[in-house]
Amino acid sequence: MSAAPVPRHIAVVMDGNGRWAQKRFLPRVAGHKQGVEAVRTLIRAGSERGVDVLTVFAFSSENWQRPADEVSFLMDLFLRALREEVQKLHSNGVRFRVVGDVSVLGAETRSLIEEAEALTAANSRLCLNVAVNYGGRWDIEQAVAKATAAGESAAFAQWLSFAGQPDPDLFIRTGGERRVSNFMLWQLAYTELFFSDILWPDFDEAELASALAWFAGRERRFGKTGEQVRVLSTTPV
Repeated sequence: MSAAPVPRHIAVVMDGNGRWAQKRFLPRVAGHKQGVEAVRTLIRAGSERGVDVLTVFAFSSENWQRPADEVSFLMDLFLRALREEVQKLHSNGVRFRVVGDVSVLGAETRSLIEEAEALTAANSRLCLNVAVNYGGRWDIEQAVAKATAAGESAAFAQWLSFAGQPDPDLFIRTGGERRVSNFMLWQLAYTELFFSDILWPDFDEAELASALAWFAGRERRFGKTGEQVRVLSTTPV
């Protein structure tokens, strides 16, 4: 029997940190801190299972509308992660990239992003994309603007933030919501969408295994019929 297919690229909306904390009568920021542990678990487990690319939605372009103290905490948490986590990622062969409009971030944060991306650029075990101040509509708009300025408007997709990477095979959203929330709108066109009621801080290796098992049972047709896909899957290469 052939091994179960593993998604080459997994994209994750990490929803439920605040509700996780509120259920425990803790401030919302406690949920964000605990959520970092779930990210560490996801990176390790994904890498061990052979995932090539992992993209996590850390802060959307709409998240600036949240309470100022929560936004400030999230920015500080991201800065702390840049200081403390990047060397560990590098030691484990992880390439680190930040995707989004980083121009509004602080000078120290931008500098640490550049250093982290340069340090890990040659790593190939796993590519970790962290989406910060990112929105799917923004991504398309900025790509069109850059392509138009370059006189290549017909080929604008090469200017998207994820150009050169495979589109996600599997999208995971925790927290019980059933929407993509302006995340990777162009890239999710043929992605399998997995929604979980688990709050993000409780997302562990077992939950990832459940998502991968669900993915393995999907028939990915990309416009073809099921019969065509099955014939192609049994045709020697």
